[in-house]
Amino acid sequence: MSSLAWQQASFTLGRFVALAKPRVVSLIVFCAVIGMFLAVPGAVLDARFAATAFAATIGIALVAGAAAVINCVVEHKIDAMMARTRGRPLPRADVTLEHALAFAAVVGGVGLAVLYFAVNALTMWLTLATFVGYAILYTLVLKPMTPQNIVIGGASGAMPPVLGWAAITGGVSYEPLLLFLIIFAWTPPHFWALALYRKHEYAKAGVPMLPVTHGDKFTRLHVLFYTVILVAVTLLPYATRMSGLVYVSAAIALGAVFLYYAVRIYRDYSDQLARTTFKYSILYLSLLFAALLVDHYV
Repeated sequence: MSSLAWQQASFTLGRFVALAKPRVVSLIVFCAVIGMFLAVPGAVLDARFAATAFAATIGIALVAGAAAVINCVVEHKIDAMMARTRGRPLPRADVTLEHALAFAAVVGGVGLAVLYFAVNALTMWLTLATFVGYAILYTLVLKPMTPQNIVIGGASGAMPPVLGWAAITGGVSYEPLLLFLIIFAWTPPHFWALALYRKHEYAKAGVPMLPVTHGDKFTRLHVLFYTVILVAVTLLPYATRMSGLVYVSAAIALGAVFLYYAVRIYRDYSDQLARTTFKYSILYLSLLFAALLVDHYV
């Protein structure tokens, strides 16, 4: 293959990978993997666990990527009107809609097959339900219809630790549901912080995000309200003896910082503060789940 052909092939592959939102998928996979490790005692890390965890990680990542591609296909016209997303492959016409759909079908199909044959049927069906919830229910129905899209649609985004737990145990108990609740409560303040400083773009695109439909003050109050709920929910793993002092100490410290930002957003808003809060929310969730893992082994 010539140098030019290789460069073109690499660019095309890169555009398809970009459609799958690798940064978003990496956080999804991270939370799922934490669920896998928490599902077993610290000492039980044998070859069978490694094989199942590897297959589950690949399968979940592929299906999550396929859901992201469908989201890009459905919202390509909206993406073209927003500064944050107009550089994506579809608005730039780097990839056709037909090729994007074919890519999603192949990647998603392979992911589901891996989960069914190499993991277990329950994980495959739960992952498929998550795909439908995000790519269809949230993207096609909720997002263009209601400002509560993030709250309701957040259920799909909160599923990764449940998927990871089911992959290893073949079932679902109360522990992964607590992790589900944490991500579910985290989603509104995370996205509404973004929506606050991007509200003009959402308004231009006709997306009924909360700051567009109910105004800044109402949204800022809800960011604070859901952050309080989030901090309370993060204490549940310790309250139910799922975790210990290492985790709860981290949860309190990380939650205090999140609450600080939420209070400041409510009382002294600026776009820069909202950007900082949005970025911190991603770090917050990553560190919180990492603390769960450290606590599990300590």
